[in-house]
Amino acid sequence: MALLPPLLNATYAAASLSDARDIGAEADPRTAGLTANSIAAIDQGLERLYASGMSPGIALHLRRHGHSVFDRALGHADTGAGIPLTVDTPVCLFSASKAVTAMLIHHLVEQGVLDLQQRVSHYLPEYGQAGKHRTTLMHVLTHRAGVPRIREPVSPEDLFDYERIMTLMSRAAPEKPGRQQAYHAITAGFVLGEIITRVTGESVNQLLDRVIRKPMGMRHFSFGVVNDQNAPVTAPAKNVATGLQLKPVDTFLRHAVGAGLQEVVDVSNDPRFLDVTIPAGNLFATAEEASRFFQMLLDGGRYGDKQLFHPDTVARAVGRTGRGGRLDRTLMLPLEFSPGFMLGARAISLYGPGTQNAFGHLGFISIYCWADPDRALSGALLTTGKAVLGTHLPALLRLQHTINKQMLG
Repeated sequence: MALLPPLLNATYAAASLSDARDIGAEADPRTAGLTANSIAAIDQGLERLYASGMSPGIALHLRRHGHSVFDRALGHADTGAGIPLTVDTPVCLFSASKAVTAMLIHHLVEQGVLDLQQRVSHYLPEYGQAGKHRTTLMHVLTHRAGVPRIREPVSPEDLFDYERIMTLMSRAAPEKPGRQQAYHAITAGFVLGEIITRVTGESVNQLLDRVIRKPMGMRHFSFGVVNDQNAPVTAPAKNVATGLQLKPVDTFLRHAVGAGLQEVVDVSNDPRFLDVTIPAGNLFATAEEASRFFQMLLDGGRYGDKQLFHPDTVARAVGRTGRGGRLDRTLMLPLEFSPGFMLGARAISLYGPGTQNAFGHLGFISIYCWADPDRALSGALLTTGKAVLGTHLPALLRLQHTINKQMLG
């Protein structure tokens, strides 16, 4: 009998890091009040995370005071084909996509098209069934809509059947709507996406293009992979299930996201996943693009000479609701949400200790997209290895600590 659970696959670190490294355009760290030693320390932390063998590919981009000071990728986008991961390779952000969908909702509020205190059924009459008639947009954005999962039989295949998902969501009975916080991993995104389409007549990607992607000059940054006639399509990185193979892990994931680890990974690598819009989970971007988006929010909605969002809109989107860091009934962690973002905390924080003013969103397992006004920092850490438990955890926490330490001051 084995004393330890088996690893799905934990050996992805290249024999030579120089053969699996890509570095983008980086500003002189002194322009951002940093030193070469600061960058070297972060780079060492990134190498340690990669060397843990839990992720075939890792990309990290950091901005400080708006200067791009770190833009590096390690590993492979497709290990089977031997394709390296570069700083220009799009990676699925999974749940970090929610922050982008939320900002599209806030844009429509700013335009007077939506009201966060209005009932969802005002925009989607069919949604008011089974006790959901009082559910508001604010409830949906703060994970208090009472429908964190669909209780009827569903499978990962249903992600590709939009009409079925919306039918199931409409007739779902909520649990303690408005009173209990329970992370809505997938469900709420479909509701928000349908509201966007219903009130604008545009698809989610069309609104994203108009409000964010094109004004910010993004090449990728879309739900699914958009075929741009003006540029060749770059194949996105493939995801891989890694780490300890434990039954409780799959049980937890089925509770939180509706499928086990390997099932989620298989769906994310399915070609159909690139052709659909899943507002809660399939935005593809580079680490630089994700960091650029959060820098725009850190700058009060401004990008260059364009004011994409009013500063008050950004403040509302990332601000506290006064409900505090409650125990989330899905994730079973103390976590505070703004209307669309996961918020930092002084002690136990997603973004490390002393990040009480940080805001951002995590993506499936170890994807971090965030901004921290105390450090004048915006960043994105994108990983393709999906390990819940594994040898990467100490290195991940150490990298997080190193970034926070080097960027403070």
